[in-house]
Amino acid sequence: MNQIKEICLKEKSKNPYMIWRKLIKFSNVPMHGPIHHIIDGAAFMTAMYNAGVKFNLDTALDELANRGSDMPGATCGKWGMCGSASSVGAALAIIHETGPLSSNEYYKHNLQLVSNVLLKVSEIGGPRCCKRNGFLAIKTAAEFVSKTYGIDLECDNFSCDFSKIDLQYKCNTKKE
Repeated sequence: MNQIKEICLKEKSKNPYMIWRKLIKFSNVPMHGPIHHIIDGAAFMTAMYNAGVKFNLDTALDELANRGSDMPGATCGKWGMCGSASSVGAALAIIHETGPLSSNEYYKHNLQLVSNVLLKVSEIGGPRCCKRNGFLAIKTAAEFVSKTYGIDLECDNFSCDFSKIDLQYKCNTKKE
């Protein structure tokens, strides 16, 4: 997590996809796995911070790492919950400072974001592709905050390009 946090704290981009690409370049980030439960939300959270949303990014990244580490791998198939969806949802919940007893609009928005991501992932189906799902989560999160809060995360015209290296599933994001 130290490398992830270090990159995020130095990053100035408002484009979560470009931040995500930097984070996944490390050799220790495999094609699939629970590290995406942290990286996907970290890229989104960093872009939100760089877009002017006020919160303590340093502390927020630590909290995201704690929450993301609680979710084991393969939750998509075992729990019906994609870790990429939970990662961006946790990022938004941390930014909003919501908890299980919150009764404001932000509580509802956190859940709406996660359900929007899960719908996108479900439309494509399996088997899993953590890079594809991370891409979909980030894209959906950027669209959500644009529509809901008017925050522009500069995510125009990017696409998932991992299909050529995913041996388990040829990523199909053309349905986007």
